[in-house]
Amino acid sequence: MLVGAHEVEVFEGARARLEAIAYRLLGSANDAEDAVQDTFLRWQAADRALIETPEAWLTKVLTNLCLTRLTSARAKRETYVGQWLPEPVFAGDRMLGPSDTAEQRESVSIALLTLMERLSAKERVVYVLREAFGYSHGEIAEVLDLTEANCQQIYRRAKQHLATDRRRVAVDAGAARKIVEEFLAAALSGRTDSLVKLLTDDATSVGDGGGVLFSLPRPITGAVRVARFLRGLFEPSAAKWELIGGKPVLFAEVVNGVPALVLVVGERVAGVVSLDVTADGIAAVHAQVNPAKLARVTRQWATAGHGEPLTGAW
Repeated sequence: MLVGAHEVEVFEGARARLEAIAYRLLGSANDAEDAVQDTFLRWQAADRALIETPEAWLTKVLTNLCLTRLTSARAKRETYVGQWLPEPVFAGDRMLGPSDTAEQRESVSIALLTLMERLSAKERVVYVLREAFGYSHGEIAEVLDLTEANCQQIYRRAKQHLATDRRRVAVDAGAARKIVEEFLAAALSGRTDSLVKLLTDDATSVGDGGGVLFSLPRPITGAVRVARFLRGLFEPSAAKWELIGGKPVLFAEVVNGVPALVLVVGERVAGVVSLDVTADGIAAVHAQVNPAKLARVTRQWATAGHGEPLTGAW
């Protein structure tokens, strides 16, 4: 069916919310955009005169498309080279969606998006719609064609899988820069103890090279082990710079709601090192260097304003 100006306006009015839902469900901005575009094609083909509530209809269609994608994504990740991390996005990207509450900000952090890989597809949908977008269990039940009681059970199970007694520290651009500067100074000091002081005892380090760049096959756990790894990682080396295409300029930014060290070579973002900061210190260091997952932030970098490079750079 042809789509008139009003129908396009209705869909475009929902696009940002749909993209934010899809990104949380899929952990990929690129896949989220594709899922939303497929939703538009379904909207275009539908008999819209029979759709009483476009928001509910679009959410249901998008969710079912994401469920299908999640199933195929799990199969692909079984053969993924190295560790898998979600695609990072800068502060201000509409993919991040609402950030009014701590739960909404938490739901889009790299740490939680990674943890959500433990959930079943339906657990992830229920958790995201309930926790990040405030859907009632009745509304979620309609989306998934389940009973309300079943949705409540799924939600409780998802919460148990993701339970943590830590709350991440909310940061703005100024606070993020200070945290990243302190982290970078410790990493470049050549002293393990300087880094250990910034980390929680059970800190982890995870890197995603996507098989294109080297990354460890498993996370590193424990403050001392992580500090030793980071000390070696940040030791200046022409060989390392060659791997990423040149000597990077370092910036401090907010990525997925947390402080991040951004490595830029020319106009290309070559790496994003996100710091999962809690009240007890840095609980996790997530390094995304897979070029395929840095395309969106590279496009944003070319058009958006950003701060001055960090002094005493690598």
